[in-house]
Amino acid sequence: MKRVFGFIIVLIILGGILKACIKADVPDVENKISNKENLEEIIYPNEPKNIILNGVDYLQTQAPTGKFGGEFVISTIGEGPKTFNPCNTKDATSSAMAGLLYDGLLTTEPRTGKVVPLLAKSYEIKGNDYVIHLRKGIKWTDGKPITADDVMYTYEEIVFKGLGNPSTMDAMMIEGRLPTLTKIDDYTVKFTTSKPFAPFLRQLSYQIVPKHYFKPYSDMGAKAFDTFLNPNTEPKTIVSSGAFKLKEYVAAQRVVFERNPNYYKVNLDNKQLPYIDKLVYLIVGDTNNEILKFEAKEIDVLSLKGDNVARYKSREAKSDYKVYNLGADTGTMFIVINLNNKKDKNGKYFISSIKQRWFQNKNFRTAIDWAIDRKSMIQNVAFGVAKPLFTAESLNSIYLNKNIKGHVCDKVKAAKLLEEAGFKLKNNVLYDNYGNKVEFDLYTNAGNLEREALGVMIKQDLEELGMKVNFKPVEFNSLVNKLTNTHDWDFAIMGLTGSPLEPHDGKNVWTSGGSLHMFNMGVNKGVSSKSNRENIYPWEKELDEIFEKGALKLTYEERKPLYDRYQEIIYEEKPIIYLYSPTRITAIRNKFRNIYPTPLSGLLYNLDEIYIEK
Repeated sequence: MKRVFGFIIVLIILGGILKACIKADVPDVENKISNKENLEEIIYPNEPKNIILNGVDYLQTQAPTGKFGGEFVISTIGEGPKTFNPCNTKDATSSAMAGLLYDGLLTTEPRTGKVVPLLAKSYEIKGNDYVIHLRKGIKWTDGKPITADDVMYTYEEIVFKGLGNPSTMDAMMIEGRLPTLTKIDDYTVKFTTSKPFAPFLRQLSYQIVPKHYFKPYSDMGAKAFDTFLNPNTEPKTIVSSGAFKLKEYVAAQRVVFERNPNYYKVNLDNKQLPYIDKLVYLIVGDTNNEILKFEAKEIDVLSLKGDNVARYKSREAKSDYKVYNLGADTGTMFIVINLNNKKDKNGKYFISSIKQRWFQNKNFRTAIDWAIDRKSMIQNVAFGVAKPLFTAESLNSIYLNKNIKGHVCDKVKAAKLLEEAGFKLKNNVLYDNYGNKVEFDLYTNAGNLEREALGVMIKQDLEELGMKVNFKPVEFNSLVNKLTNTHDWDFAIMGLTGSPLEPHDGKNVWTSGGSLHMFNMGVNKGVSSKSNRENIYPWEKELDEIFEKGALKLTYEERKPLYDRYQEIIYEEKPIIYLYSPTRITAIRNKFRNIYPTPLSGLLYNLDEIYIEK
């Protein structure tokens, strides 16, 4: 499991957390599109079953039998995928598309949140040993068998070596040690952790890749591996295991997938899935184009935001689509602040600029938080279809710290905090105590109109305090490069995907050695937090300790206080300032069947089961 840049339970425990959070100031929406109305009326199929056909271990869906054929057209905002390598994805679009091509050993059941087999037929837990039994007879798209050798290769030569995106390696570390992996036979492997490790099973959702196809590139080292399966790769050469295989990629236009005839899932008639012949992702650039294409019936599903929610809901009865409320977003949206220091020629760390002195001042960061008008953001950008967010866990997380209540915008308090920190306001211009004007850059990814609108509002909020904010939307890859490599940035509006079930998935963000520890990653990037604690703040050390301890506690009751504390630290220290949590509302064409949305997994988690009623 890993968190990536994007903007991507036990339901009895969650209770009211997953209720709709649409404000009443959006006309008639709250009553018409409640989470209860949309989801509780659905009769969900039973869990899939293992069956053996002609000596092959298939996974049989229990969803109603459908019709084969047709195409499903989806959209993606931005410039399209950066890679099709599932081991090297760092953005939500690439992760989603690579996820179509490759499956993991285990997955999360979409309603209950429990861990269930996928490429694995079954698993056993014996103390610190996790024994995985693979399906026999299933194949890669080139016809070669999927075996224990592929599992051994994926973990030992990619995950454990930190190739590509090292987030899973970060998450699997226990006090600086990785699990061991043993091959029992061609279809059985055993993972052994050094200690009981609560999050471990969920780490086994990592996509398994074919050794015979990937190994020549991993053997050439990290640089070659990072370019492997880039968007210029010839689609027909890609060897994969998922429900769909890549058919065509046209830069900045579309990504086309076709059904994988070797897929190991079957329907109730024992015919191999998926039903859909062709799955198309149109690359639409921005949300305005996405809406236009849905109106023109060029795409089949649309994520609704802002004032479009009420408009589409009011037209639903006479339309060819249905609107679903999926509850609070499972990801988070925030401002991240650059707290990185630099090394001089003698290897000593120093505050590298005037701006770094400001950013490292806790009162300065707190003033930013109090100056942000979340209520206006929700009204003017989200049109009431959101709630304020003040925590590092999403609003539907079972680990949400409900004691963090947040606050309303208070620019008087913000100004007082700045004054206490030595800043002075002269002629509506803010100066530090050395006479420097307060001016800095605020970045986000161009094309995401929601974030661009938020950037304009944040700029206005902070300029009321006398700060000059240069708002700069840039191409997504350039922004990620700034955040994770060059550190040439000040503030950025970003989002991360997340899990409402497992805070440990955020270890790569919060521990000092994490690969997405954006606010202070220059020193410790790519190393265990135990092996290098140089030049980190005391509260970062506490975060390291929390994530080490939290993974070793085995019950929710033991873990909850630790993860409450990590949220308190982030709220108090504010290296990241959270904005709001949108409600996920989606429209999909009525012609599609086997649609079983859940607050945990969203709308399209079961693309292999979806079919078209012709």
